[in-house]
Amino acid sequence: MATAGRRCAGRRRLIEPLTTDDRVTESEAAALARLYDLDLADDPGDLDLYLALARRADGPVVELAAGSGRVAVPLALAGHALTGIDRDAAMLDRARVFAGRSGLGATKAENPRLVEADLLGADLPAALREAGAAASGYALAILALNTIHVFAERGEQREIVERMARFLRPGGLAVIDAWQPQPDDLVRFDGRLSLEWLREDPETGRQVTKLAAAWYEPASRIVTLTTLFDEWQPGESTRRWTRIDRLRLASSEELVEAAEAAGLVVEDVATDYDLSPYGTSTDRAIVIARRRD
Repeated sequence: MATAGRRCAGRRRLIEPLTTDDRVTESEAAALARLYDLDLADDPGDLDLYLALARRADGPVVELAAGSGRVAVPLALAGHALTGIDRDAAMLDRARVFAGRSGLGATKAENPRLVEADLLGADLPAALREAGAAASGYALAILALNTIHVFAERGEQREIVERMARFLRPGGLAVIDAWQPQPDDLVRFDGRLSLEWLREDPETGRQVTKLAAAWYEPASRIVTLTTLFDEWQPGESTRRWTRIDRLRLASSEELVEAAEAAGLVVEDVATDYDLSPYGTSTDRAIVIARRRD
């Protein structure tokens, strides 16, 4: 299973290599954010779609669960006013570094505006105001690669789509991208541990392996995903970082239903980033919807 947590993959960027002292003091959250980016070193090819939608929308953009800036920073570099929201401070720290090294500012007054807040929290409007970001009036709202699955209850998934709709100005666009597993994908989610990759981390010089095990509950469509990152250098002991995610696999039909319930008009359901027509045997659903004028 491709990482179904927030924001999967993008153009690779390097953060300044860690010093020995940095490696000693690195927090678990910072390490997992760093390893998240290493996991996403391969480009899924979605950025051109978001750039095209941003050009079409022709106005400010909000990305929900912006993470380390994989989508937000390139859109800001392309000249779009960008607000990125995420509750993970360590991921946003990496987004700020990415923005700065790309020649962008990342303070409250600059582009992109990066806001630390829970997307479903009651404090979201206050956090946006504090950051100088708007709570509505956006031309485009993005929920990128598999992020919808992180909201592990169907009601939460519907609520996040409703929040996307509220962010939009009349005529604004919302786009949601979600993995759609096939039966042969799901039968492998039986708890077996598998090696997904071995890579060198350019920030640390360490070798890193990613192992993962998943369990699937058909009645609830819940996947419990355990990810293990082991990293080492010659002469060092191996360090293991563990992440456990509870994910709900939202179907394309549920996404369309949630968009319509939020008052959006669904314009397209596609199967890839070229917006090919959706079919039952495809493994991705990209839903594009518009707020009524």
